[in-house]
Amino acid sequence: MPSAQVLEPVLKMKVDELFLNWLSDPATQSLLKDYLDLIKSGQNIDLSGGDALDKRSFGFSENNNVTSHKNLAEKKPAALSTPSSPPSASTLPSGSSSNTRVTGPNGRVLRRSVSTKKAQVRTEEPVTTALSESIPKFYFPQGRPQANLNIDSLISKIEKIFSQFPNERATIEDMGQVAKACECPLYWKVPLFNAAGGDRTGFVSVHKVCGYVEKTCHNDASKFVHLLAKPGCNYLEQDDFIPFLQDVVNSHAGLAFLKEAPDFHSRYITTVIQRIFYNVNRSWTGKITCHELRKSNFLQNVALLDQEEDVNQLTEFFSYEHFYVIYCKFWELDTDHDLYIDQKDLARHNDQAISHKMIERIFSGTVTRDRRVYKEGRLSYADFVWFLISEEDKKTDTSIEYWFRCMDLDGDGVLSMYELEYFYEEQCQKLETMAIEPLPFEDCLCQMLDLVKPEVEGKITLRDLKRCKLSHIFFDTFFNIEKYLDHEQKDPFSVIREVETDGQEVSDWEKYAAEEYDILVAEEAANDQCNDVYENPLSPLGQHISDELGLTKRHFFEIPSPHCNLDLDEYEYEDDFD
Repeated sequence: MPSAQVLEPVLKMKVDELFLNWLSDPATQSLLKDYLDLIKSGQNIDLSGGDALDKRSFGFSENNNVTSHKNLAEKKPAALSTPSSPPSASTLPSGSSSNTRVTGPNGRVLRRSVSTKKAQVRTEEPVTTALSESIPKFYFPQGRPQANLNIDSLISKIEKIFSQFPNERATIEDMGQVAKACECPLYWKVPLFNAAGGDRTGFVSVHKVCGYVEKTCHNDASKFVHLLAKPGCNYLEQDDFIPFLQDVVNSHAGLAFLKEAPDFHSRYITTVIQRIFYNVNRSWTGKITCHELRKSNFLQNVALLDQEEDVNQLTEFFSYEHFYVIYCKFWELDTDHDLYIDQKDLARHNDQAISHKMIERIFSGTVTRDRRVYKEGRLSYADFVWFLISEEDKKTDTSIEYWFRCMDLDGDGVLSMYELEYFYEEQCQKLETMAIEPLPFEDCLCQMLDLVKPEVEGKITLRDLKRCKLSHIFFDTFFNIEKYLDHEQKDPFSVIREVETDGQEVSDWEKYAAEEYDILVAEEAANDQCNDVYENPLSPLGQHISDELGLTKRHFFEIPSPHCNLDLDEYEYEDDFD
């Protein structure tokens, strides 16, 4: 079924943004403060008068605000004159406490409005405050500037480093020292080099780098986005990460063995990019913003690249072992090795544990990035990364959103009883084929409602599943027969212990990747003992790929790679349910 329409921006959010911009303007703050002083001193401010208030003072132009403020300062003494003096048309009316009545053109006494009486304040001694006081700035579109940052000292360090280079020009080999002088992590060097124009000229000058530092005195997330993003963009797309990750592959000691296999650089880079968006892009838009980057731990992992020689210790994004497991699983399903799989190929995953109805939903385009998946019925390697991680770890927010989108057939943000029964029917058929009597749907439904405890009876939402600590059991019940049987045979008390210790151990994905990697290495080691023809140039990893269910082996780097160039799919995603 086609994807839901993309959520349009809410007008209220834009109005709030404009209001905050206006409110944070110093001239606006000074103007409002003057009005507040008048009210505290007992003066009456009539905003309904035609000439009583120069409406240009509420404009967004800084010159207009300053001019209005000066005019108000000149008019203020007249407004604070004796109550007997009649107010002129160009001054604010005074809030006199006398009982003088106002007569209309027919001589009738005009009553003061209730709102005017409420606006009058009991005259007290005026509180004098310094006009220079203002509300501190709280809106920073480019990110909050770093506290206690000495720009002059930073620039002097950069100039000192550049003085060591010929003609004060740094090449790509020198950018490690420049990045350190800029107080940036080591692997920011290529983004910094490209942002300063080095990708066009082959070198960067001290003036270019110093100019960049002076412009980007913000937090690390804003600086990183500014370095990698395309001109005029305040977000990161998939291809923005390619130069940065290619430098990691080329220069990190833990990936030195990959230099002998340039065709597989793109495979590793694709995997890392998908994992970055899987963990960081919580809005599912395909565009990582500064806010999302700040809330994630990606930049902390980038900084650890300089300190950790073994990339396999950085399991969330950069682990080569995790890439090895994902690619091997994809290679087993991709029988024609064109880097695409169809529904029949995916159905063979984990011995046909995933239901056909769920596979159809995956290929419907509801959770895939490439529009061709729905049109051509093929799943790319990039989308397979999302599938495998979500399948093996159904406890994370992203995986819960992934499977919720698949089960929400009508896209209304609620899993109805009809939708649950739709997926459970195939589970019952599989159980009957295995000579296992299935639980009636009514009884299964009662169990799942007790498990999730939805806020609204009979309607399971994404919020309910995220709050529930047993979402993996819920999903496996409806579309993964193998894991469903594992849960049924497991001791209920062990499930309770897992919930209590949730978050204190490694994730389900890390457990799966470690186990599968050990199995793959053991298979390769056993194969090497039987066949000494195959060498292992990548030392400890035994880098070979299984073919024909492990009966025939071929060298890992002899895999046909007609699509060795990166083919990153555009993200077209509907809004998040949560």
